[in-house]
Amino acid sequence: MSPALSPPPVRRTGHNREILTLAVPAFGALIAEPLFLMADSAIVGHLGTAQLAGLGVAASLLSTLVGVFVFLAYATTAAVARRVGSGDRSAAVRQGIDGIWLAVFLSVPVVALAVGLAPELIRVFGASPTATPYAVDYLRISAAGIPAMLIVMAATGVLRGLQDTRTPLAVAVAGFTVNLLLNLGLVYGAGLGIAGSALGTVIAQWGMAATYLAVVARGARRLGLLRTRADLRPDLPGIRACATAGAPLLVRTLSLRAILLIATAVAARLGNTAMASQQIAMSLWNFLAFALDAIAIAGQAIIGRYLGADDTGGARAATRRMVEWGIGTGVLLGALLLLARPLYLPLFTDDPAVRQQLGTVLLIAAASQPVCGVVFVLDGVLMGAGDGPYLAWAMLGTLAAYAPVALTVGSGSLVALWGAIALCMTVRLLFLTLRARTGAWLVTGAVRA
Repeated sequence: MSPALSPPPVRRTGHNREILTLAVPAFGALIAEPLFLMADSAIVGHLGTAQLAGLGVAASLLSTLVGVFVFLAYATTAAVARRVGSGDRSAAVRQGIDGIWLAVFLSVPVVALAVGLAPELIRVFGASPTATPYAVDYLRISAAGIPAMLIVMAATGVLRGLQDTRTPLAVAVAGFTVNLLLNLGLVYGAGLGIAGSALGTVIAQWGMAATYLAVVARGARRLGLLRTRADLRPDLPGIRACATAGAPLLVRTLSLRAILLIATAVAARLGNTAMASQQIAMSLWNFLAFALDAIAIAGQAIIGRYLGADDTGGARAATRRMVEWGIGTGVLLGALLLLARPLYLPLFTDDPAVRQQLGTVLLIAAASQPVCGVVFVLDGVLMGAGDGPYLAWAMLGTLAAYAPVALTVGSGSLVALWGAIALCMTVRLLFLTLRARTGAWLVTGAVRA
């Protein structure tokens, strides 16, 4: 083990408690987002196939438009955690407020794009003529919730940086409940159809955003940051600093999106059976990723705090322990993925051809989980350290290695495509492990220089 990863003698129980305290609530909050879509799909599905297809296309597009800005959560978590570690909670909250304002500013062009070009965007995503009107309506109404979604991302990063993942869990559960009740009432009670589903989700999203803003404002008042209304005004240098810190993570996210889109495009060319198998396999893969991402989120908050406190020994020890957690969780998830196949596969498909293809694909996915565990953890650790530029270059390098393999070898069969996906994770592992071994990410201080 390298010096950067080898910890000084510490009590593991302390790190275990620290990781679990942050990771378990984070996992609950993470699964709330797909539950939103599942609830919408279940309710809209009873309206008709065209409505459900329209929802699927619009929701995928909306997820893409918003998902590229996930750096609002990641970069804010790291920056706020550093301030907390340095003992300056006032500066931590101020940094968080700047991140929230950045979210507001970024939402303006995204809303304009979604509303103004809705028909063209839906057409690019390949909606059928019967589904297109429903998709356009859903996207245009849902666009009103985009600012709230980005505010929630940034505010979630603030609370994670403050070492609080329980409040995001509570807000997510409340938001899901409100969304479900509103959708039922508006879709069926008010007879608004798919428009009611979009409107209910928008209301729930703004309710979540308002709750987060109230929590952050209350914390700011306690620290004496909100003496007048002027204290809430945008601080342009602070917002510019947030944008600068987030830019490399945006490159990382776009590269990751490209990797996923290539996989979908290759699978689509292999036929309906392969595409159906791919959809099921990726749904399972993404769900397992939530458990691993919860540890990564804990890593962002913990590492940022240690480095802000000039404690490189604590950062090394926590990293080592989280890597162990990532490997152990990956082994457990891989085993469950294989052993539970008789239980979950009937829920997805009765097609024997699809099940046959999934046999080898799920074996590859299961074998990759320990690798994924380390990748997710080190990704979170380096984000917490503010090592965004390296993460951007590493993901671009991964994309460069993966794309030609997926487009050539992967186009032969779905199993070959998943071999390319496994290669992708292995390349990411190499990039991240090499960086972790150098220790160059161990930059201390309230602000990463």
